[in-house]
Amino acid sequence: MSPQSSHSIALDDLSPTRTSGYEEAGEHNVERRQSQVVEEIHGQEFSLPQADAGRDAWLFLAGCFAIEALVWGFPFSFGVCQEFYSTHAPFSSSPAGIPVIGTTATGIMYLSGPFMFAGLQQWPSFRRWCPVFGLAILAISLVASSFATQVSHLIVTQGVLYAIGGTLLYCPAVSFLDEWFVRRKGMAWGIMLAGTGMGGVIVPFVMNWGLYKYGSPTMLRAWAITLVLLSGPLLFFVQPRIPITHTTQPRPFSFRFLNTSTFWINQTANIFQGLGFFIPNIYLPTYARSLGLSNVSATLTVSLVNTTSVFGAVLLGGLIDKLHVTTVALISSVGAATSIFLLWGLSASFPVLCVFSLLYGLFAGGFSCTWTGIIREVQKREPGSDSGLVFGFLGAGRGIGSVAAGPLSDALLRSRLWYGQASLGYGSGYGLLIAFTGITTALGGVGFVARRVGWV
Repeated sequence: MSPQSSHSIALDDLSPTRTSGYEEAGEHNVERRQSQVVEEIHGQEFSLPQADAGRDAWLFLAGCFAIEALVWGFPFSFGVCQEFYSTHAPFSSSPAGIPVIGTTATGIMYLSGPFMFAGLQQWPSFRRWCPVFGLAILAISLVASSFATQVSHLIVTQGVLYAIGGTLLYCPAVSFLDEWFVRRKGMAWGIMLAGTGMGGVIVPFVMNWGLYKYGSPTMLRAWAITLVLLSGPLLFFVQPRIPITHTTQPRPFSFRFLNTSTFWINQTANIFQGLGFFIPNIYLPTYARSLGLSNVSATLTVSLVNTTSVFGAVLLGGLIDKLHVTTVALISSVGAATSIFLLWGLSASFPVLCVFSLLYGLFAGGFSCTWTGIIREVQKREPGSDSGLVFGFLGAGRGIGSVAAGPLSDALLRSRLWYGQASLGYGSGYGLLIAFTGITTALGGVGFVARRVGWV
């Protein structure tokens, strides 16, 4: 929220509280920006809203939660759209490439992170208008996709254009979070990330109902209107804590963190986890339909994943504030991989598939919460590293996994390896896909092993 005038400069609000060196490196950039504000006010007296607590901070976080749900809920629920597009004209006659739509949207949103955060750092005044432009592009992309007649049209509109709008709307909120929450950053990021899970709970049922009742053109236009009406008012609350003035100077770039083994080992684990993470959300509805389940039951499998992702994000976000990041990544990776191998691989009924969805969402859904812990460890070794820029590169790592997951999963599914030769899920034609998902998810915990041998 914008700072309000007072009779004295509230120096207590201008300096985050130290907590045993926990965020000392990460607080450096926040303190630098806050000191800049003091120099810029030139005799005007201001009091910044309180960080980590207070009405303004919680309203900001609530706004971020809702925007996260609205922006990411749609691509994270793409499995429902994929099932509809694959079985309805005009796309059912040539369904090849449909899985690429969802992974293109999420992949570009992740991959564009380094460029977006670098741009916000270079032109800080753009942060104020960036979300407005993003929301407009999101709406245009959905309306444009409602006129699509070929899969390639959907890839451009619902994939590429949606991702551009989502990035412009989403990234400034992430950069503002670094100002509003300092000591409780892991918790705040976990709550914000939980919005994705909440959106993934609600959006699949809304899309399933609208697509099958009214068709894709009407539903996509209706969703565009809904997105504008719900997201527009939230932009009032999602504002920087530290005001952007006309004299605000660009912050210097530092890519020295790219020379640290701490970053690259954790980034490698992040890429591996990203390769498998998106596959269940894309293929669970189709897999459920192959078992003879109804559309509602197929949609429920995705919603269950996203439901427990809400709790998983908050839980892992809290653990990041207390445990080493590689320990939290190991908990997430091992728990998710176990559920894939033992439950999805051995599922041939709706109840077992539901149990898998619940456990997978709980353990895998909050993996991105480890990014705040990675940033903390990187800044301990390179104190001048900008948290937004590190965050952007981590997002790009997950984006590599997301983009690669589409064509890889399509090829694995077409191979039909083990079909009719193994039992249960492994012999359903999805066996190789399930194994690939489990292996890459387990490799998300490789940082724990690296720390044990002294590489991190």
